[in-house]
Amino acid sequence: MSEELLINISPMESRVAVLDNGILGEIYIERHHKLGLVGNIYLGTVVRVLPGMQAAFVDIGQSRTAFLHVNDMQRQPRPVAENKTVANTSKEADADNHKAGTIIEDSLAVTPPVISTQSTDVIPVSKTLIQHRLHESQRILVQVTKDQLGSKGARLTTNISLPSRYLVYLPSSEHIGISQRIDGDEERTRLKSELSSLMQTVNLKGGLIARTAAERVPVNKLEEDIYYLLQLWRTICARRQEINHHQSSELIYQELSLPLRSIRDLVHADTEKVVIDNTQIYEQVRYFAKEFVPFIYDRIVHYTAEQSLFDVHRVEDDLRDALKRRVDLKSGGYLIIDQTEAMTTIDVNTGSFVGGRSLEDTVYKTNLEATHAIARQLRLRNLGGIIILDFIDMLEQQHKDDVLESLQSQLTQDYAKTKITQVSELGLVEMTRKRTRESLGQQLCEPCSTCQGRGFVKTAETVCFEIFREIMRCARTYNSPKKFTVVAHAAVIDLLLTTESDTVADLEYLLGRVITFDVENLYTQEQYDIVLD
Repeated sequence: MSEELLINISPMESRVAVLDNGILGEIYIERHHKLGLVGNIYLGTVVRVLPGMQAAFVDIGQSRTAFLHVNDMQRQPRPVAENKTVANTSKEADADNHKAGTIIEDSLAVTPPVISTQSTDVIPVSKTLIQHRLHESQRILVQVTKDQLGSKGARLTTNISLPSRYLVYLPSSEHIGISQRIDGDEERTRLKSELSSLMQTVNLKGGLIARTAAERVPVNKLEEDIYYLLQLWRTICARRQEINHHQSSELIYQELSLPLRSIRDLVHADTEKVVIDNTQIYEQVRYFAKEFVPFIYDRIVHYTAEQSLFDVHRVEDDLRDALKRRVDLKSGGYLIIDQTEAMTTIDVNTGSFVGGRSLEDTVYKTNLEATHAIARQLRLRNLGGIIILDFIDMLEQQHKDDVLESLQSQLTQDYAKTKITQVSELGLVEMTRKRTRESLGQQLCEPCSTCQGRGFVKTAETVCFEIFREIMRCARTYNSPKKFTVVAHAAVIDLLLTTESDTVADLEYLLGRVITFDVENLYTQEQYDIVLD
């Protein structure tokens, strides 16, 4: 699989497109007036502690207070009983380290705290309750793990993580973890051994995660990353001490800009080239790559042609298609994608695809093709949370198994963590996908001002009947008006003067008042006013 990164820079925003074999697979957008918060570290102020939710709201200087749950806080250390030594066998230690490595995602997300195996003593419940750990107005060092989504504030953790090209440093952890994407036992063992040795050499306190990019990386490169992370953490600690006396919440550390983040996190051995259409960013990226990702340095290209970079590769067209409900399949089938507050649903339909030998064969082939499109759309639209896949009903169990296997295979290319269930009795597949930022639709769109996000509007006939009821209500309430003037959308007025003209005449006779009409082009179809004269 060949992969290219296209970096488009404008005065308003930065955009990074990931092309898989020339097809848009992912898109990242960062608007300069609204930078993402994930990865930022703040010295926040606790605004409110909620014992009933075991959570707290923390002011980090944003429009909405951020949310911190007790499970996202550092674990209290277990007390060690006097005259009691608990030692792990090498087998237990290996199992513990393996467990720590497998739960770690190769991303900026912070792993759940790993319980120490140094003691079997139980932590008192009072020490784990958030009301005993935080109080209002307390200053606390936190990191953003999820951007503000809709009406929800950002999600926070006190388990700080600092990523570099090959490693992630966890100051509050004591474990060495390996990315799940590194499969070879020999390579995993090598990385654990070398990282453990390097940490002792530089006296680095805390834990480390080896990212996917660390596979087969020589020890000197890992050492450079450790020194970089160590210096970065010292800078953050010094910055915290410097501003600790301030009353307001402060930004301690800001994540890299999108172009530099994409070089750090997205490029790998299969990345053929990185194309950038801005001279200044091109120079910044080359400098950054030379220092931290030298293998990609010679593959960075400056695009200078007059035609837009995204137009040349049809990225703009794919972006427009990614905002539509319907996704057409090559066979003639199609997907319908609906995103709601609670979940996202994806419905698979055969459409114009008639297949060949039998209905079961037609359904099977459509569902198989749909798995490829679904995996791509999840990445492209950045759909997260609960996702319900409504495949076309299949009778044969082998076909169901093949479709699930195909879906899981396609999702292995996804950077976000996913979990899939078996096909239910209703023919549905439930899955979850980790969500840390807004979906493409949420980022680029807003609810329709006409339908308020419903996706439909009242018919002109429905509005006409509402107008009739409102006129009768006004006639009963006010005795003085001699005339009613209806101000409404042109489609509504047209219907009142044609199809509903007999009803208007009957109403005038019943009320003994004249009804006139006035078109207002600025009104939506649902808007109207009744003017009393």
